[in-house]
Amino acid sequence: NTYLAVFLSNKTSPRWRAWYAMSEDEKRAKDKAGLAALKAWDETHRDSIVYEGGPLGPTKRWSPGGVFDVVNELTVFMVVRAPSHEAAARLFEGHPHCTIFPCHAVEVMPLLGPAAEA
Repeated sequence: NTYLAVFLSNKTSPRWRAWYAMSEDEKRAKDKAGLAALKAWDETHRDSIVYEGGPLGPTKRWSPGGVFDVVNELTVFMVVRAPSHEAAARLFEGHPHCTIFPCHAVEVMPLLGPAAEA
């Protein structure tokens, strides 16, 4: 019952355009509120969090054609435990990354094999 959660964020979306349009003072205030909300969310869900994860940076893709820079929507990841796949997904309802910050979704998938048993 261990799950990988990956937050998604399309940097060309209306939510991101609104974020980019904010003044620096507005962004700082939003960051402050968002970080406090993230801390509170983590505290509330600490028994479910296996690994806090963190932000994801620029992506490189390897294929038989070589190594390429790619853009995707993967933004932040974490690992959680829950009694079911549905329960794991529902952990993220109202998460600050999607309510305060401009992420638009969280994809949750079970970890399979030995990694899930650690």
